Amino acid sequence: MNEKPLAFRMRPRTIDEIVGQQHLVGEGKIINRMVKARQLSSMILYGPPGIGKTSIASAIAGSTKYAFRTLNAVTNNKKDMEVVAAEAKMSGKVILLLDEVHRLDKGKQDFLLPFLENGMITMIGATTSNPYHAINPAIRSRCQIFELKPLSPENIEEALLRALKDDERGLGRLETDISAGALSHFAAGSNGDVRSALNALELAVLSTEPDERGIISIDVKTAEECMQKKSLAHDKDGDAHYDVLSGFQKSIRGSDANAALHYLGRLIEAGDLVSIGRRLLVIAYEDIGLANPQAGARTLAAIETAERIGFPEARLPLANAVIELCLSPKSNSAIMAIDSALSDIRAGLSGEVPDHLRDAHYKGATELGRGNGYLYPHDYDGGWVKQQYLPDKLRNKLYFKPKKTGKFEQALAAVYDKINSSKK
Repeated sequence: MNEKPLAFRMRPRTIDEIVGQQHLVGEGKIINRMVKARQLSSMILYGPPGIGKTSIASAIAGSTKYAFRTLNAVTNNKKDMEVVAAEAKMSGKVILLLDEVHRLDKGKQDFLLPFLENGMITMIGATTSNPYHAINPAIRSRCQIFELKPLSPENIEEALLRALKDDERGLGRLETDISAGALSHFAAGSNGDVRSALNALELAVLSTEPDERGIISIDVKTAEECMQKKSLAHDKDGDAHYDVLSGFQKSIRGSDANAALHYLGRLIEAGDLVSIGRRLLVIAYEDIGLANPQAGARTLAAIETAERIGFPEARLPLANAVIELCLSPKSNSAIMAIDSALSDIRAGLSGEVPDHLRDAHYKGATELGRGNGYLYPHDYDGGWVKQQYLPDKLRNKLYFKPKKTGKFEQALAAVYDKINSSKK
């Protein structure tokens, strides 16, 4: 058998062999039109790992018959790029797949830019990071940006069946009988990563003894053993990561414990304890807030426990915290209040601190009127006395607007309403 992995051998040779991404390579779509017209421009392909960025680049090169070279923005140096540039000068055009393009340093970038400008090098940058956030504008402005979509289980099954039938590059020379359940497990368990699915299939086929008829039978149990841990389409720096965190917070805010536990599970599988802890604390104070003020302290305790015991046991305190936050009453009154105050300050609405509130703990303060007339609340029944605290410009401003969703905040609201009524 060929020593190169099945996923490498089965990379598409032309755009017609690409699995999925029909919004880009389908008939009449942008990359398809570029290839047919042989009018290629530099581009950046971004999306989760294993969904076809390298495959599209090699298929474009195969469809156009241009020379195709692959470099990595981190591991390859400027000298490697000079070799590609020299080849481009000789042949007229080279397609350069530049992996991890978001890590391109200034020296390499400055070297590449003239070749991108004159069209000698058509760069296809591949990245899992959102290029609008991660890629230098000088490079980004010279490229078209295409987002690749996660592959569906049907797309993955198509790639697996193609590999099983291919005599030249795939496993077609081996007589294999794969059950529908096993095929489905490979396709679904890879979470859209065709590379992972193909390599698991190859492991299953090559590690299974044929029967007396020479047939290699792959059942669900074999598929499960060869897939092992599912390959999450989730990297800690890419869009998928922030989408999952967003879904996580919004599910807790919406009191959907089942959805929140699903997203927690995805973050746990990605091993991202830091992001889980940070987001849970934000949620405790942003979304639950004064409706259940003890939730913040209990969430912090759960996070500290999780950090101390580590995975897999860390899932237990985290699940407790998530369920409590989901089913707690919700209040965003605190964040709305501080953001409203900040909005006024940033708009120039501040004014001077009233004289009676100013610092009077220095010699000469009294002569300046600092602290004169200040009423000490502890000297009055109820610990409250009517006096102005806000600057004149804002003296009647109300930032805090309490919710009535939790007993604690209801009690605060009663005190708050009484104080505000007494001011009138």
